[in-house]
Amino acid sequence: MALPEGIGPLELVLAAFMVLTAFTIRGMSGFGAGMVGIPLLAFVMPVRMAVPMFSILVLTLFIIISIRDWKAVVRDELRRLILPTLLGVAIGIVLLQQLDNQMLLKLLGGLLITYASYTMAVQIFGLPELKCSHLWAFPVGFVGAVIDTVFSGGGGTLVVIYLHLRGVGRQPFRATVAVVWLVEMVARMAGYGAAGYYTAGTLLLCLLLLPMMWAGTWMGERIGNRISQETFSKVLSALLALTGVMLILK
Repeated sequence: MALPEGIGPLELVLAAFMVLTAFTIRGMSGFGAGMVGIPLLAFVMPVRMAVPMFSILVLTLFIIISIRDWKAVVRDELRRLILPTLLGVAIGIVLLQQLDNQMLLKLLGGLLITYASYTMAVQIFGLPELKCSHLWAFPVGFVGAVIDTVFSGGGGTLVVIYLHLRGVGRQPFRATVAVVWLVEMVARMAGYGAAGYYTAGTLLLCLLLLPMMWAGTWMGERIGNRISQETFSKVLSALLALTGVMLILK
């Protein structure tokens, strides 16, 4: 079994560092691995290779979290989000097959800049205490799943915002998003497999990078306990914006 074509020792080392960075950030914040990891990996491998491979790494964490926190899941919100999420995955698989790699890079860059601008606006201007209707679950779940399927991240932030606006508490929130993302991830991986994105080389690459996922998560959780959320949010926003610009110019 050999690594995918174009992935040599240098690319493997860079990918390991990128995965470590992405999961360190995810360990600190509880989300964002795909938003950071896929744009970075896009510099050393095609997006169509990076997205399915990274999904396996993220799935491993979601399985553990979902089993651990199942009792805290908000069942009503879970039922509202599952169907649109599965539909969004199906559309995302089609888009991933149809769009060329350069177009994917530019769309991803635009998504990152938009999200980074949003988080900066939140930090500078603040947001009022808003609430939203459960009717938003369908469009949020659908659009979020499409974005996640194409870019292996980013769309999940829509679900995060939705549940916050629904007033879901911290523990139920963490448990519910974990299960929603787990279902989405299983569907995405089935779609990637059916579309032929998983090869022996891709699976080998994932296996080699798995220890970096665990190491990043371990470090991120410990670092997150030592810095303020405000400082972390500013650093993450700046990193995402810079990465977005670099992808558009690539």
